[in-house]
Amino acid sequence: MRNIYLFGFFIVTILISSCGKGGQGELVGVYNRKFRNNRIPLGMVYIPPGRTLIGIADEDINNSQSSPSRMTSFSAFFMDQTEISNAEYRQFVNWVRDSIAVTTLGPAGAPAFFKAQPQGAAGVPGAATGQRNIDWRKVGNGSLLWSNKNNGFGNKLNDMYYSGADAIPGRNEIDIRKLRYAYSYVSYDLAAEGRKDPNKKRQDFIVTYTDLPDPNNPNHHPSIPVYPDTLVWKVDYSYSQNDPMVKTYFNHPSYDDYPVVGVTWEQASAFCVWRTRFYESVAVARKQPLNARPEYQLPSDGQFEYAARGGNVKTKYPWGGPYVRNTKGCMQANFKVGRGNYSDDGGMYTVNVKSYFPNDYGLYNMAGNVSEWTLTAYNQSAAPMLLDFNPTFTYVAKTNDSKYLKRKVVRGGSWKDIGFFLQNSVGTYEYQDQARSYIGFRCVSAYPGTDITYKN
Repeated sequence: MRNIYLFGFFIVTILISSCGKGGQGELVGVYNRKFRNNRIPLGMVYIPPGRTLIGIADEDINNSQSSPSRMTSFSAFFMDQTEISNAEYRQFVNWVRDSIAVTTLGPAGAPAFFKAQPQGAAGVPGAATGQRNIDWRKVGNGSLLWSNKNNGFGNKLNDMYYSGADAIPGRNEIDIRKLRYAYSYVSYDLAAEGRKDPNKKRQDFIVTYTDLPDPNNPNHHPSIPVYPDTLVWKVDYSYSQNDPMVKTYFNHPSYDDYPVVGVTWEQASAFCVWRTRFYESVAVARKQPLNARPEYQLPSDGQFEYAARGGNVKTKYPWGGPYVRNTKGCMQANFKVGRGNYSDDGGMYTVNVKSYFPNDYGLYNMAGNVSEWTLTAYNQSAAPMLLDFNPTFTYVAKTNDSKYLKRKVVRGGSWKDIGFFLQNSVGTYEYQDQARSYIGFRCVSAYPGTDITYKN
């Protein structure tokens, strides 16, 4: 009798489950496995959706009239709480270094030791081709990879160091010219342009940065050198003694939590791609879809201003008030005070990324310290064409393009700028292939879905 009951329960269970899956011919949809995809990423803050006046709504003291004020709405997104620090960017550099080292070793140098077997699951990179990706759990911090002790592989990586006349006797120094990042992505701009052309294929919309670019393919570009240009501290100021900054700023522990500088717009964009792929590798290991989190990218010009205002309207600076000092007479940011006073704000050059008080969204140094790259191409004539929600204007200039097409908007003002450039509404530009000692960046990531707050 007990077996009959169990059999009957089994049949009922099957019937119920089949009805729930559309067994009666009803539309039930196909849903992805649920997981928490709206968790605030580490080191970021949530910027809620809303609207604000974008553009110069305060005193236009220079009569620039460069960005007329208008009401603009923005979707929710996540934004880095601070500028990307030297320590964070160094993780990118070391990842590229170690991946090149593993590739350099080859099958004979490191017989499958640092490679992971393809898992064969749908959506897993390398599964379809049988490609064996690097197993970063085995690479770890690189101690075994770069060590000559305990069966390490360091003695097989001589090609990674300066050699011959380029080497300084008694020193083993990584040849930073070899540290280049290659990647590909689908350009939605190209896809939109060619969507109705029957002769176009998907490959026509793929932009590739590679060590061996095809000169006949306009979508092929040289791979991106990832090491910051530390010489910016010298070449930006020909008659200033900044050699100690050249030697120590990026690698000395004292500057770990200072904003990375000396990176071009192209390098900052490559960092965003790497950061996205780095997270995706973890998502795949957890059997989540590759788009478990929207990709990281540079903020648009509008997003930066919206976030800098901290939910306030018509404020002059990120801290809200119309003055650069607080009620105690302390500076609110790191910039060039008056006509050349660099020390009153507590920093001669850059300062720690968590210096001063954050704005009302919890963002640090949205004005001062370093100016920051944005996604937006600098083109004043584009302003009338921009929409009044999530506005931006993008163009990725090619190597042979005019320099005027290589201009990208930078925001926030820096340690070497006067107070005017710290205003929420003020932006300027720099060329995408130029690195500066006063320009850094931070990332944003779109909020997945819509955050709706119901009110009575």
